[in-house]
Amino acid sequence: MAEPLLTRTAAEPALTRAGTEPALTRAAAEPLPARTGWAVRSWWLCARMWMRSMMAYRASFALNLAASLVTHSLDFVVLVLMFQHTDRLGGWSLPEIAFLYATATFALGIANLLVGSVDGLGSRIVNGTLDTMLIRPAPALSQLCAERFSLRRLGRPVQALVVLAWSLAALDVTWTWDRVLLVPVLLVCGSVIFSAIYIGGATVQFWWGESKELQNSFTYGGATLLHYPPTIFAKELVAGVVFGVPLAFVNWLPALHILGRPDPLGLPTAFQYASPLAAALCTAGAGLAWRAGLRAYRGTGS
Repeated sequence: MAEPLLTRTAAEPALTRAGTEPALTRAAAEPLPARTGWAVRSWWLCARMWMRSMMAYRASFALNLAASLVTHSLDFVVLVLMFQHTDRLGGWSLPEIAFLYATATFALGIANLLVGSVDGLGSRIVNGTLDTMLIRPAPALSQLCAERFSLRRLGRPVQALVVLAWSLAALDVTWTWDRVLLVPVLLVCGSVIFSAIYIGGATVQFWWGESKELQNSFTYGGATLLHYPPTIFAKELVAGVVFGVPLAFVNWLPALHILGRPDPLGLPTAFQYASPLAAALCTAGAGLAWRAGLRAYRGTGS
């Protein structure tokens, strides 16, 4: 794994045990596109190594992927069974709730696939192996996100796409150009928002090593919340996921426009189109949190 990553020249910024501040300063001197490109390439090199390892056992991979598809499908089966006893939930039909379920599950699945391994930061801090990542000539965040990259995590987003295709076919919606455009936009922006929450939540482990479950409450718990319409929750909770942790921008707010539903908070219509802005702010916040965590980190010297 180290061999392709170490093709980076010595002039590239690298974090060291002696202190992260000089390395962060050097990294900041590079243009943002160059830093982003190198981070993405580093992630890909690490992820490709894990993919090659997994595909050496193709039968095991196929079985794991099939098991993942079946397991994640059970969540939607619960919703279907619920609608055997009612026609509406909070005023929403099964195809409408299936749309919420599919978009939230897809966004969480893609985020988990790409950056979900970052929640292992706490264990690396405890056992001192984070220092090993910091002295490599590749971004530590990219290495953490790609660590133990597993294609079997595709089961969640693939299953979500199947449900999404069914819901789009079953919805009674007049498809205008803006509604059509909002569907891929919310899928991409929702994935970015969940990815930022993964990273932002993981950085708490720099100060509080046992915070992994707190992060899970905002990722997996947040996705479960978004499976259901906002009309069944208290307005204070809905406001909290709009102005606090911006989970409502993953699918609730765009879905209100797509499905022609009234906003329970009476927010301006612009909020229903604001998912790209929310994703950008979440990404910036996660980046600042990560840099702050690195500055606060003190290596073990191991």
